[in-house]
Amino acid sequence: RDLHLSLRRQRQMCIRDSYESPDDRGIDVGLIYNKDVFKVKNSSSHDVFITGNNSSKRRNTRDQLVVSGYLDGELMHFIVNHWPSRGADETKRIAAAEVNNFIIDSLRNKYESPKIITMGDFNDDPFDKSIKKILGAKKNINDVKKNDMYNPCLLYTSPSPRD
Repeated sequence: RDLHLSLRRQRQMCIRDSYESPDDRGIDVGLIYNKDVFKVKNSSSHDVFITGNNSSKRRNTRDQLVVSGYLDGELMHFIVNHWPSRGADETKRIAAAEVNNFIIDSLRNKYESPKIITMGDFNDDPFDKSIKKILGAKKNINDVKKNDMYNPCLLYTSPSPRD
């Protein structure tokens, strides 16, 4: 609540109020933006359905927030993430990456050549399967073709010894 008051005084806004993440610890994701520069068109929340190890019981984690709006008059789509921790096995982050792909594909089907930024705490490295294989993020901008994702972080990191 204090954060919201502080942001309003600074002419910034936070999107989160209308979505309650199913995370067991009450952790939510949000987008802070300057309302003089970014005009929200719509927002939505997407659940990440994962199960516990060797179980079909649902394990609650953070949802993925999608905020579409006009940044200096240009339509942009932001996907805000906080994927399962490294303490969880890799399949949990892969499930989150698959939800991300679903959102990206949905935006591509709805809009012609959408400008999409997926961001947040992925709890994975740029060379991990969830980012490199599932999202298909490219290291070099010259290699990016229509419907590819570009990950500028790949330029500044080295692959781990396991790659």
